[in-house]
Amino acid sequence: MKLHGYFRSSAAYRVRIALNLKGLGAEHLPHHLRKGEQCAPSYLAINPQGLVPALEDDAGAVLTQSVAIIEWLDETHPRPPLLPKDPLRRAKVRAFALAIACDTHPVQNLKVLARLRELGLPEDKVQDWAAWVNREGLSACETLVKDETGPFCFGDAPTLADLCLVPQLANARRFGVDVSAYPRLLKAEAAAKALPAFANAAPEKQPDAE
Repeated sequence: MKLHGYFRSSAAYRVRIALNLKGLGAEHLPHHLRKGEQCAPSYLAINPQGLVPALEDDAGAVLTQSVAIIEWLDETHPRPPLLPKDPLRRAKVRAFALAIACDTHPVQNLKVLARLRELGLPEDKVQDWAAWVNREGLSACETLVKDETGPFCFGDAPTLADLCLVPQLANARRFGVDVSAYPRLLKAEAAAKALPAFANAAPEKQPDAE
């Protein structure tokens, strides 16, 4: 398999964690987002959205969108499972993950922030926007799991929820968010980061890290 990504992309970070948890190898192909390499015609032929990650399987099929990629990995390599068998629990895990992947991360990512700058927003306001988005999303996620005993977001093993949470907390810290306001999320993060699969997927561990 080939994983197209960027060390700081939280979406690619999620997929790296999933691959590690599944014990799967992949050739990592970096595309420098700040240099616009994701907009090169050769990459747009792989992912017309010009986003990372994209995963090419051994047969050459291309998958895009991190959550779809992770669910495909979970279906084709079911151990360890990243979604509960119980339908209600499964829906709760998905809802938490999508609160991050659909409603939080996309509106503070590089493309959106670049557009805010193009529209003339001062840099301090751009940074304030990104911090606000993170606080809004993480506050909701804290409430979603406040009654879960853990130590992970949903139980005693990592799920798709944790794969989305850990990269988002890293984003929040980059934008100066006081994450101490989310003790339940920090508990899940600590449990996750104790696992090599999460630790080895961290941005600073990637060969393209700046």
